[in-house]
Amino acid sequence: MARHDRVKLLLRDDFNKLADANILLLGVGGVGSFCLDSLYRTGVTNITIVDYDTYDDTNQNRQMWSELHEGEFKVEALQKHYPEIKIINERINETWVQEFDFEPYDLVLDAIDCTRSKLALAQKCYPKLISSFGSAKRLDPTKIKVDDIWKSGGDKLGKKIRYELRKRKFKKKYTVIYSTEEINIKEKGSFMGVTASFGLIMSSLVIKHIIETSD
Repeated sequence: MARHDRVKLLLRDDFNKLADANILLLGVGGVGSFCLDSLYRTGVTNITIVDYDTYDDTNQNRQMWSELHEGEFKVEALQKHYPEIKIINERINETWVQEFDFEPYDLVLDAIDCTRSKLALAQKCYPKLISSFGSAKRLDPTKIKVDDIWKSGGDKLGKKIRYELRKRKFKKKYTVIYSTEEINIKEKGSFMGVTASFGLIMSSLVIKHIIETSD
């Protein structure tokens, strides 16, 4: 069988829609790298990834390909494995969000950690935004949920985001991935079973969106 034959068996004619999708993925760490891998293997290859970080040994418990590229820029390393993607090696901050043109992209995938950048993304591109909240400090992937921002809960990062959005008089909806698992540690430990699950769920939402919204 060829590379995508099993995907085609599942998606049938909808598989052809994947080639036309234009996806922007912000952050390629524990969540973003698995989202990228899943999308690419499924047939979505018109993906632009944005990150400024390099790999070190602390990434190797949860980030795709990190053990092979220590010291390298993440976006450059990942392009070696996913040659059809486009890369932007820049830090995603409020200024970057305000100045970047999101218009060409069908979906914007937020897999970053910075609260201020997440807020800026929500305000600028909420109609096409899928945002990942806290995946660290957790062990149970069955507690992961998907809902709009105002129905989410059980997550300190999400609580902070909702509070700040209300202060800014923001009332729009957008999709978030979050966990209701109770946190019992202060340190920012992480388990790939959860972080990867966030990324795989994000990729599933992308595929469903492409199928449901494409002509």
